[in-house]
Amino acid sequence: MSTPTNGSPVQNTTRDEWLAKARTLSEALPYMRRYAGRTFVIKYGGHAMGDDHLAELFARDIVLLKQVGINPVVVHGGGPQIGQMLERLKIKSSFVDGLRVTDKETVGVVEMVLAGSINKQIVAAINNAGGRAVGISGKDGGLITARKLRRTQRDPDSNIEKVLDLGFVGEPYRVNPEILNSLAKSDIIPVIAPIGIDEQGETYNINADTAAGAVAAALGATRFFLLTDVAGVLDKNKQLIPRLSLETARGAIADGTASGGMIPKIETCTDAVEQGVDAAVILDGRVPHALLLEIFTEGGAGTMIGRD
Repeated sequence: MSTPTNGSPVQNTTRDEWLAKARTLSEALPYMRRYAGRTFVIKYGGHAMGDDHLAELFARDIVLLKQVGINPVVVHGGGPQIGQMLERLKIKSSFVDGLRVTDKETVGVVEMVLAGSINKQIVAAINNAGGRAVGISGKDGGLITARKLRRTQRDPDSNIEKVLDLGFVGEPYRVNPEILNSLAKSDIIPVIAPIGIDEQGETYNINADTAAGAVAAALGATRFFLLTDVAGVLDKNKQLIPRLSLETARGAIADGTASGGMIPKIETCTDAVEQGVDAAVILDGRVPHALLLEIFTEGGAGTMIGRD
């Protein structure tokens, strides 16, 4: 048994295992050189965020990206944690098309959970892994100006569309990347809670996928990673599709290959690419080091959506 510099013992590792690790590092070098100085936006959420071990690995991966010269920007969700807090406070909530109807009382709880406890947990994990993370929300530095999200629903009997009032649920109207561009010049890693403010000063809850895609577009990110609870986009035989063009991604929605919750994720990715992101990737955040596999290996780990 050997002892690393921090004094804690490690299990015996064979020479072949050390060589395999060294080979992996060597193979990653061209990707490190390619992406040095580039910005990656990572949407973090789902079961990966609720698993302590996966959360620790995610934090280490983010620190590694910063260490090799990549500028990671983390945008996180927190739906389950919001639901738990509302239940503790005995505040009832309802959903329309997967979006939480958010009244004045609820939006205060949403902001408290997202910009408070969850945001600071992620910041602490990254700092504990050796990074320097700072937690902000879309309200800080005028980062995300929001507007009320408008949704309609068609009555199946009368065929009349009615406008749904989701309360303080918003969508990004304008993203000002100035604060993020300033942080990119330092060793600080921004961790963003998807809360925005409109031009009248009202606070809005924004879907984390949508907020992350808008931030990626505003930054002209090289990659937008959307961590989910599935392997990526699957074909009709349930096999992973490693790459989609914008056209084939839209076709996957049109022909029913993509369905349910995957549809808005693909739409978020195609919107980001159309607005200037080089490529977007949907991958499984439950897989340890999924980010590193996608970035630093030839095979990747999820579904990449690009212009061609």
